[in-house]
Amino acid sequence: MSLALPEHVTFDGLDIAFDSRVLRPRPWTVAQAQWAASLLTDLPPGPVLELCSGAGQIGLAAATRSQRRLVCIDVDPIAVHYTAINACLAGLDARVEARLGRVEDVLMDDERFPLIIADPPWVATAETHRYPEDPLLAIDGGRDGLSIAHDALRAIERHVHEAGLALIQLGSSAQVAALMASGSGSLRCLEVRSYRGGVVAMLSRAFGG
Repeated sequence: MSLALPEHVTFDGLDIAFDSRVLRPRPWTVAQAQWAASLLTDLPPGPVLELCSGAGQIGLAAATRSQRRLVCIDVDPIAVHYTAINACLAGLDARVEARLGRVEDVLMDDERFPLIIADPPWVATAETHRYPEDPLLAIDGGRDGLSIAHDALRAIERHVHEAGLALIQLGSSAQVAALMASGSGSLRCLEVRSYRGGVVAMLSRAFGG
């Protein structure tokens, strides 16, 4: 396997390291991090959870604007490695925990989070050839682009605080609608914001305000 040379980009003022085996941070997702940070001021106490965190930049950018702990989860050991590096670069290593594995394997049943950020792959398998520079693991969302998003939605249903919120990144409003239609009904979509590179949907408990 060829050597992957580390690169650095600035993401919302943070120095973020990654290499070609990890998805390059998308500048538009700074908006997702800033939205997350703005929500934290009114949410219950507790850590932030980021699912499919990649190099960790979105969760880290949100965490720098609060004093909360951050838990990042990814199935890719290279991504988890870079999350730990980037937490150190941001001076946040004391309150950032990077966990490797599937959500159901690395979260305790009773763990609850006032804010969950989810960045699952959302490109349909048949369309991944359009992004040859991106690692497949980071973008391949299965036949309809929602395979991993379904897992993320189930994790949100199980682990979001009863008064908490979630921000999930997908490719389109149509994907958001399809994903929500597949859920258990315990969550509702409060808002969808569209950007040049995709959309971010805000979810809450269906019985929440």
